[in-house]
Amino acid sequence: MKTPHIPVLLDEVLDSFSSVNEGYFVDCTLGYAGHSSEMLKKYDNIKHIGIDRDDEALAFSKKRLEPFEERSTYYKGTFATVLPVLKEAPIMAVLADFGVSSLQLDKKERGFSFTSETLDMRMDASAPLSAYEVVNEYSKDKLEYIFDTYGEVRSYRKLAGAVVEARAKAPIESAKELSEIAKQVIPAGGKIHPATLMFQAIRIEVNNELGEIEGLLDAIEAKHTKGEVVSLITFHSLEDRLVKNRFKKWSMACICDPHAMRCTCGKNHALGKALSRKPITATKEELKINPRSRSAKLRSFKFKVTSGEQ
Repeated sequence: MKTPHIPVLLDEVLDSFSSVNEGYFVDCTLGYAGHSSEMLKKYDNIKHIGIDRDDEALAFSKKRLEPFEERSTYYKGTFATVLPVLKEAPIMAVLADFGVSSLQLDKKERGFSFTSETLDMRMDASAPLSAYEVVNEYSKDKLEYIFDTYGEVRSYRKLAGAVVEARAKAPIESAKELSEIAKQVIPAGGKIHPATLMFQAIRIEVNNELGEIEGLLDAIEAKHTKGEVVSLITFHSLEDRLVKNRFKKWSMACICDPHAMRCTCGKNHALGKALSRKPITATKEELKINPRSRSAKLRSFKFKVTSGEQ
């Protein structure tokens, strides 16, 4: 079966789960099942749960993972809503790859590409909010907010103004048209397309991506298993900051007020520890094969097995 996708940081992801030899592995962002298929091959004692909000991704992955159908279960939905209600146990490994899948990027009709003739960007094609509504119906102030907050676009005010001015003449119908507006405001230069950060901001808004990550982290914190390993791949600073800060919180032994004269909590509140001090990034070899891995960062966390474990 031809697979039009190269999973990022594959070897590093597999290594992060080296201590897992039983229970369930949950792939929160199943996509083309690149990571899942290799996990199932390498760790033959684990069972697999695949979650995705995209019907096309689920259909493809079910077909690809047919050799492992006795060990696999699938759920459609967002990981922040599905993970908290899973009945399967024990969950010993959780993976999420927060990047947009090649499935979505490469299909122009999905509206993620700068040259798409549509303006969509929904990861779940049945979701009510699309990029069309964001671009054509949001107020200038709201567009400024998402361009600034989610895209960290320097010229966010000017860009929002250009979008509002363009849509006043006629609705903006395509991603291609929207990217041309960005080109007029943001000078070309460097490795990224002038519309990259604007598209990122709109995609995050459409799919509630940061809210989903917060929801996933909340769910893991609320019902983690002893010895469970969580590996999360982020692609921009907003995502990475959420993961980094939550892992830092989970690693804190002391929960006393930072202004307290001395510790009175017992310094035994750490839930576990991060498996590496800094995020793991792609090797030079992987960057040559898969340029999309250039901004990927992997952070892994292992929950304590015993109460006395450091």
